[in-house]
Amino acid sequence: MSKAKNGFILSEVMRHFKKYTSNKIIETIMEEPKSNRKRLLYNFKKAFEHLKRNQSYKVRQDGYHAEIIETNWFIKQKVDYIHNNPNPVKDKVVTLPEDYYFSSARNYAGLENDLDIVMLDLLRQFG
Repeated sequence: MSKAKNGFILSEVMRHFKKYTSNKIIETIMEEPKSNRKRLLYNFKKAFEHLKRNQSYKVRQDGYHAEIIETNWFIKQKVDYIHNNPNPVKDKVVTLPEDYYFSSARNYAGLENDLDIVMLDLLRQFG
């Protein structure tokens, strides 16, 4: 969930965010000596093959679909979606969403996480 401030346009903020984080993801994968690095880079390169852009890897889907948040139920639904997307539980990477190190679900579960997020009091607000 995001909001543009100080005259910024949300679509431009999102474009820059996706570009920056995609580059950081690739850099991090390249620096890791783990065995799945080759597979990850292959998948990101394969996702790019049909595009005619000057890039080597495709990490994120094109576009962004802004929706106005008007109800508490809608916020809770979106937070649940964020915690389960990508779905490392369904993909059998982890057992619970909070077990996935790069998920903000860790923050809500009170676990260590390098993500700096603004947490919503979901139980109090949306119980």
